[in-house]
Amino acid sequence: MRPFLQRLPILAALLSCALVAPSFAEGLESMTEAERAAFRAEVKAYLLENPEVLVDAMNVLQDRQAQAEQANDKQLVIDHKADLFADKASWVGGNPDGDITVVEFMDYRCGYCRKAYQEVEDLVKADGNIRLVLKEYPILGEDSVTSARFAIAVLQLHGNDAYKKAHDALITLRGTPDASTLGRLATDLGLDVQAVLAKMGSPEVSAVIAQNQALGDKMAISGTPTFVIDGQMLRGYVPLDGMQQIVAQERKS
Repeated sequence: MRPFLQRLPILAALLSCALVAPSFAEGLESMTEAERAAFRAEVKAYLLENPEVLVDAMNVLQDRQAQAEQANDKQLVIDHKADLFADKASWVGGNPDGDITVVEFMDYRCGYCRKAYQEVEDLVKADGNIRLVLKEYPILGEDSVTSARFAIAVLQLHGNDAYKKAHDALITLRGTPDASTLGRLATDLGLDVQAVLAKMGSPEVSAVIAQNQALGDKMAISGTPTFVIDGQMLRGYVPLDGMQQIVAQERKS
């Protein structure tokens, strides 16, 4: 056999995770059929004797993919910074002058959004210097859209304080958000029921949902909750201690 076959352990590891250099691939093309068959047999034997090579290679590949995805998400945040942090249609709470902004894309019918709700509340209250932006992102069906329309209508008609109360009620609502339920909710909040229900179908409310969905599409957001904490995007539920760690990291950066 030719000398390069003496380096089979290294070559096998490279091949196993599809990281073979183009120049080496060209070298394979120059082999005879017999040489290629011998090479494949040596690679197979090596991998069967050393399966941990595959695990190590896949770990390296996964780490590289995670790093690439993280870098891509950071760029998405930079590219859409104004729409994320400074749009006029989204509710802003916490400390409006806080040094860290947390943006949450949320859906009232999402179980993980409901799970994250109290943890986000605790994060904002305990820190005292976080600006919280909530983006209505209804992706789980008609009940999600109905709930989002109600919340946005309340915000547009009655302002931030009324929205926060409606948000808190909707995120903990166990029943179906039908007209009767939302009417009772509006009454409990001291709002004009007919005005809110009429506003829900308005072009202004539809425009906010469309705007958030367009932003979500640009940022490849396919699930809720999705968080943006200053420069980092977190796709999915993150427990309180995890969010606190990221806030601390962003303050240092």
